[in-house]
Amino acid sequence: MEIVHTIKDLQAGLSALRAQGKKVGLVPTMGALHAGHASLVKRCVAENDAAVVSVFVNPTQFNDKNDLVKYPRTPEADCRLLEACGAAFVFAPSVEEMYPEPDTRRFSYAPLDTVMEGAFRPGHFNGVCQIVSKLFDAVKPDCAYFGEKDFQQLAIIREMVRQMKYPLEIVGCPIVREEDGLALSSRNARLSAEERKNALKISQTLFESRTFAASHTVAETQKFVEDTIAAAPGLRLEYFELVDGNTLQKIADWEETSYAVGCITVFCGEVRLIDNIKYKEPAAL
Repeated sequence: MEIVHTIKDLQAGLSALRAQGKKVGLVPTMGALHAGHASLVKRCVAENDAAVVSVFVNPTQFNDKNDLVKYPRTPEADCRLLEACGAAFVFAPSVEEMYPEPDTRRFSYAPLDTVMEGAFRPGHFNGVCQIVSKLFDAVKPDCAYFGEKDFQQLAIIREMVRQMKYPLEIVGCPIVREEDGLALSSRNARLSAEERKNALKISQTLFESRTFAASHTVAETQKFVEDTIAAAPGLRLEYFELVDGNTLQKIADWEETSYAVGCITVFCGEVRLIDNIKYKEPAAL
Protein backbone atom coordinates (compact mmCIF):
# COMPACT_ATOMS: atom_id res chain seq x y z
CA MET A 1 0.00 0.00 0.00
CA GLU A 2 1.29 3.42 -0.96
CA ILE A 3 0.57 6.54 1.11
CA VAL A 4 0.64 9.73 -0.97
CA HIS A 5 0.05 13.33 0.02
CA THR A 6 -0.10 15.19 -3.29
CA ILE A 7 -2.33 14.94 -6.34
CA LYS A 8 0.79 14.79 -8.53
CA ASP A 9 2.16 11.71 -6.72
CA LEU A 10 -1.25 10.05 -6.72
CA GLN A 11 -1.72 10.57 -10.44
CA ALA A 12 1.80 9.30 -11.16
CA GLY A 13 0.99 6.06 -9.34
CA LEU A 14 -2.39 5.69 -11.04
CA SER A 15 -1.13 6.45 -14.56
CA ALA A 16 0.97 3.27 -14.54
CA LEU A 17 -2.13 1.25 -13.67
CA ARG A 18 -4.24 2.97 -16.30
CA ALA A 19 -1.59 2.25 -18.93
CA GLN A 20 -2.25 -1.44 -18.21
CA GLY A 21 -6.01 -0.93 -18.54
CA LYS A 22 -6.59 -1.46 -14.82
CA LYS A 23 -9.91 -0.51 -13.17
CA VAL A 24 -9.64 2.02 -10.32
CA GLY A 25 -12.12 2.46 -7.47
CA LEU A 26 -12.34 5.34 -4.97
CA VAL A 27 -13.60 5.46 -1.38
CA PRO A 28 -13.69 9.06 -0.08
CA THR A 29 -13.44 9.26 3.73
CA MET A 30 -12.71 11.78 6.46
CA GLY A 31 -10.68 9.25 8.43
CA ALA A 32 -11.42 7.98 11.95
CA LEU A 33 -12.20 4.76 10.11
CA HIS A 34 -14.36 1.94 11.46
CA ALA A 35 -15.93 -1.30 10.23
CA GLY A 36 -18.44 0.65 8.13
CA HIS A 37 -15.61 2.22 6.13
CA ALA A 38 -13.86 -1.15 5.98
CA SER A 39 -16.94 -2.66 4.29
CA LEU A 40 -16.80 0.05 1.60
CA VAL A 41 -13.07 -0.47 1.05
CA LYS A 42 -13.37 -4.26 0.87
CA ARG A 43 -16.13 -3.96 -1.73
CA CYS A 44 -14.02 -1.48 -3.68
CA VAL A 45 -11.03 -3.85 -3.55
CA ALA A 46 -13.19 -6.78 -4.69
CA GLU A 47 -14.71 -4.92 -7.64
CA ASN A 48 -11.63 -3.06 -8.95
CA ASP A 49 -7.98 -3.71 -9.76
CA ALA A 50 -6.85 -0.93 -7.40
CA ALA A 51 -8.62 0.82 -4.53
CA VAL A 52 -7.81 4.44 -3.68
CA VAL A 53 -8.98 5.64 -0.26
CA SER A 54 -8.84 9.34 0.51
CA VAL A 55 -8.41 10.37 4.14
CA PHE A 56 -9.16 14.08 4.43
CA VAL A 57 -11.19 16.07 6.96
CA ASN A 58 -12.76 18.55 4.57
CA PRO A 59 -13.13 21.98 6.19
CA THR A 60 -15.62 23.38 3.67
CA GLN A 61 -18.41 20.99 4.68
CA PHE A 62 -18.42 21.98 8.37
CA ASN A 63 -20.87 24.79 9.00
CA ASP A 64 -19.95 24.49 12.70
CA LYS A 65 -16.19 25.17 13.07
CA ASN A 66 -16.33 23.64 16.57
CA ASP A 67 -17.39 20.37 14.98
CA LEU A 68 -14.40 20.57 12.63
CA VAL A 69 -11.98 21.00 15.54
CA LYS A 70 -13.54 18.11 17.49
CA TYR A 71 -13.75 15.71 14.53
CA PRO A 72 -11.69 12.62 15.47
CA ARG A 73 -8.39 12.08 13.63
CA THR A 74 -6.63 8.70 13.81
CA PRO A 75 -4.22 8.54 10.82
CA GLU A 76 -2.00 5.68 12.03
CA ALA A 77 -4.95 3.42 12.91
CA ASP A 78 -6.62 4.38 9.62
CA CYS A 79 -3.61 3.24 7.60
CA ARG A 80 -3.42 -0.06 9.48
CA LEU A 81 -7.08 -0.76 8.74
CA LEU A 82 -6.74 0.21 5.07
CA GLU A 83 -3.69 -1.97 4.55
CA ALA A 84 -5.55 -4.92 6.10
CA CYS A 85 -8.48 -4.27 3.72
CA GLY A 86 -6.22 -4.35 0.66
CA ALA A 87 -6.21 -0.69 -0.40
CA ALA A 88 -3.58 0.15 -3.02
CA PHE A 89 -3.32 3.88 -2.29
CA VAL A 90 -4.10 6.09 0.68
CA PHE A 91 -4.45 9.69 -0.43
CA ALA A 92 -3.93 11.89 2.64
CA PRO A 93 -3.54 15.46 1.39
CA SER A 94 -3.15 18.69 3.37
CA VAL A 95 -5.82 21.39 3.27
CA GLU A 96 -3.39 23.48 1.18
CA GLU A 97 -3.07 20.66 -1.36
CA MET A 98 -6.83 20.39 -1.88
CA TYR A 99 -7.54 24.11 -1.56
CA PRO A 100 -4.50 26.02 -2.87
CA GLU A 101 -6.97 28.88 -3.20
CA PRO A 102 -10.54 29.28 -1.88
CA ASP A 103 -13.09 27.18 -3.76
CA THR A 104 -15.83 29.64 -4.73
CA ARG A 105 -17.87 27.14 -6.74
CA ARG A 106 -21.55 26.89 -5.86
CA PHE A 107 -23.37 23.61 -6.29
CA SER A 108 -27.15 23.59 -6.24
CA TYR A 109 -29.22 20.45 -6.57
CA ALA A 110 -32.58 21.61 -5.25
CA PRO A 111 -34.78 20.17 -3.95
CA LEU A 112 -32.39 17.35 -2.92
CA ASP A 113 -30.02 19.66 -1.01
CA THR A 114 -32.52 22.08 0.54
CA VAL A 115 -34.30 19.64 2.89
CA MET A 116 -33.22 17.79 6.05
CA GLU A 117 -29.41 18.18 6.41
CA GLY A 118 -29.52 20.97 3.83
CA ALA A 119 -31.95 22.96 5.98
CA PHE A 120 -30.12 22.38 9.27
CA ARG A 121 -26.54 22.61 7.97
CA PRO A 122 -26.43 25.43 5.41
CA GLY A 123 -23.43 25.15 3.11
CA HIS A 124 -22.70 21.55 4.13
CA PHE A 125 -23.55 19.90 0.84
CA ASN A 126 -21.83 22.61 -1.15
CA GLY A 127 -18.64 21.68 0.72
CA VAL A 128 -19.28 17.97 0.12
CA CYS A 129 -19.67 18.57 -3.62
CA GLN A 130 -16.54 20.74 -3.68
CA ILE A 131 -14.32 18.05 -2.19
CA VAL A 132 -15.92 15.04 -3.92
CA SER A 133 -15.65 16.73 -7.33
CA LYS A 134 -11.98 17.54 -6.59
CA LEU A 135 -11.37 13.88 -5.68
CA PHE A 136 -13.13 12.68 -8.85
CA ASP A 137 -10.97 15.04 -10.92
CA ALA A 138 -7.77 13.90 -9.18
CA VAL A 139 -8.42 10.14 -9.20
CA LYS A 140 -10.67 9.77 -12.27
CA PRO A 141 -12.13 6.57 -10.79
CA ASP A 142 -14.23 4.05 -12.65
CA CYS A 143 -16.36 3.52 -9.53
CA ALA A 144 -16.78 5.44 -6.25
CA TYR A 145 -18.24 3.98 -3.06
CA PHE A 146 -20.43 5.77 -0.50
CA GLY A 147 -22.37 4.53 2.53
CA GLU A 148 -26.15 4.67 2.69
CA LYS A 149 -25.96 5.99 6.26
CA ASP A 150 -25.42 9.39 4.63
CA PHE A 151 -28.54 8.78 2.56
CA GLN A 152 -29.08 12.38 1.47
CA GLN A 153 -25.41 12.84 0.60
CA LEU A 154 -25.54 9.75 -1.63
CA ALA A 155 -28.56 11.10 -3.53
CA ILE A 156 -26.87 14.48 -4.04
CA ILE A 157 -23.60 12.93 -5.25
CA ARG A 158 -25.53 10.79 -7.74
CA GLU A 159 -27.20 13.96 -9.04
CA MET A 160 -23.87 15.82 -9.22
CA VAL A 161 -22.37 12.96 -11.25
CA ARG A 162 -25.38 13.01 -13.58
CA GLN A 163 -25.33 16.78 -14.12
CA MET A 164 -21.54 17.09 -14.42
CA LYS A 165 -21.41 14.00 -16.65
CA TYR A 166 -18.65 12.25 -14.72
CA PRO A 167 -17.89 8.93 -16.46
CA LEU A 168 -18.10 6.81 -13.33
CA GLU A 169 -20.46 4.59 -11.38
CA ILE A 170 -21.63 5.56 -7.89
CA VAL A 171 -22.05 2.49 -5.67
CA GLY A 172 -24.21 2.85 -2.56
CA CYS A 173 -23.37 0.43 0.26
CA PRO A 174 -25.69 -0.64 3.12
CA ILE A 175 -25.44 0.78 6.65
CA VAL A 176 -23.11 -1.21 8.89
CA ARG A 177 -24.28 -1.50 12.50
CA GLU A 178 -22.88 -2.61 15.82
CA GLU A 179 -24.25 -5.93 17.06
CA ASP A 180 -26.77 -4.04 19.17
CA GLY A 181 -27.99 -2.03 16.16
CA LEU A 182 -26.26 1.34 16.56
CA ALA A 183 -25.18 2.68 13.16
CA LEU A 184 -21.40 2.88 12.95
CA SER A 185 -20.10 6.45 12.86
CA SER A 186 -16.77 8.14 13.48
CA ARG A 187 -18.66 10.39 15.88
CA ASN A 188 -19.53 7.43 18.12
CA ALA A 189 -15.99 7.70 19.51
CA ARG A 190 -17.04 10.98 21.15
CA LEU A 191 -19.87 9.35 23.13
CA SER A 192 -19.41 8.65 26.84
CA ALA A 193 -20.45 5.20 28.11
CA GLU A 194 -23.81 6.63 29.27
CA GLU A 195 -24.37 8.45 25.96
CA ARG A 196 -23.49 5.32 24.00
CA LYS A 197 -26.23 3.48 25.91
CA ASN A 198 -28.72 6.29 25.26
CA ALA A 199 -27.81 6.45 21.55
CA LEU A 200 -28.97 2.88 21.06
CA LYS A 201 -32.57 4.12 21.36
CA ILE A 202 -32.23 5.79 17.93
CA SER A 203 -31.87 2.57 15.92
CA GLN A 204 -34.26 0.69 18.24
CA THR A 205 -36.93 3.31 17.54
CA LEU A 206 -36.39 3.10 13.79
CA PHE A 207 -36.66 -0.71 13.81
CA GLU A 208 -39.82 -0.54 15.95
CA SER A 209 -41.28 2.11 13.65
CA ARG A 210 -40.95 -0.18 10.64
CA THR A 211 -43.17 -2.74 12.37
CA PHE A 212 -45.52 0.04 13.52
CA ALA A 213 -45.73 1.48 9.98
CA ALA A 214 -47.15 -1.77 8.60
CA SER A 215 -50.51 -0.99 10.22
CA HIS A 216 -50.37 2.81 10.63
CA THR A 217 -50.35 5.92 8.50
CA VAL A 218 -47.31 8.04 7.62
CA ALA A 219 -48.47 10.73 10.08
CA GLU A 220 -48.94 8.17 12.87
CA THR A 221 -45.51 6.67 12.19
CA GLN A 222 -43.97 10.15 12.27
CA LYS A 223 -45.57 10.86 15.65
CA PHE A 224 -44.52 7.44 17.01
CA VAL A 225 -40.84 8.15 16.26
CA GLU A 226 -40.95 11.75 17.50
CA ASP A 227 -42.69 10.79 20.76
CA THR A 228 -40.40 7.80 21.41
CA ILE A 229 -37.23 9.85 20.97
CA ALA A 230 -38.68 12.72 23.05
CA ALA A 231 -39.27 10.28 25.93
CA ALA A 232 -35.76 8.79 25.72
CA PRO A 233 -33.14 10.02 28.23
CA GLY A 234 -30.27 12.10 26.89
CA LEU A 235 -31.60 12.45 23.35
CA ARG A 236 -32.82 15.54 21.49
CA LEU A 237 -34.47 15.11 18.11
CA GLU A 238 -33.41 17.56 15.42
CA TYR A 239 -35.63 16.08 12.73
CA PHE A 240 -37.29 12.90 11.54
CA GLU A 241 -38.70 12.92 8.04
CA LEU A 242 -40.43 10.28 5.97
CA VAL A 243 -39.43 10.87 2.38
CA ASP A 244 -39.42 9.46 -1.11
CA GLY A 245 -36.03 7.74 -1.45
CA ASN A 246 -35.41 9.26 -4.88
CA THR A 247 -36.63 12.86 -4.51
CA LEU A 248 -36.08 13.21 -0.71
CA GLN A 249 -39.41 15.05 -0.53
CA LYS A 250 -41.84 14.36 2.32
CA ILE A 251 -44.57 11.85 1.73
CA ALA A 252 -48.06 12.03 3.21
CA ASP A 253 -49.22 8.53 2.25
CA TRP A 254 -47.44 5.18 1.86
CA GLU A 255 -49.07 4.73 -1.55
CA GLU A 256 -47.33 7.85 -2.91
CA THR A 257 -44.07 6.02 -3.52
CA SER A 258 -42.51 2.59 -3.92
CA TYR A 259 -39.40 3.84 -2.08
CA ALA A 260 -40.13 5.20 1.42
CA VAL A 261 -37.26 6.10 3.76
CA GLY A 262 -37.20 7.57 7.25
CA CYS A 263 -34.23 9.88 7.91
CA ILE A 264 -33.38 10.97 11.45
CA THR A 265 -30.90 13.25 13.17
CA VAL A 266 -30.58 13.21 16.96
CA PHE A 267 -28.27 14.96 19.41
CA CYS A 268 -26.93 12.59 22.04
CA GLY A 269 -25.32 15.01 24.46
CA GLU A 270 -23.30 17.26 22.15
CA VAL A 271 -22.79 14.57 19.51
CA ARG A 272 -24.98 14.77 16.41
CA LEU A 273 -25.92 11.33 15.07
CA ILE A 274 -27.74 10.43 11.85
CA ASP A 275 -29.47 7.23 10.79
CA ASN A 276 -32.14 6.07 8.38
CA ILE A 277 -34.39 3.12 7.66
CA LYS A 278 -36.27 1.90 4.59
CA TYR A 279 -39.99 1.26 4.90
CA LYS A 280 -40.56 0.43 1.23
CA GLU A 281 -37.95 -0.34 -1.35
CA PRO A 282 -38.36 -0.91 -5.09
CA ALA A 283 -37.62 -4.44 -6.26
CA ALA A 284 -34.09 -4.85 -7.61
CA LEU A 285 -33.92 -4.76 -11.40
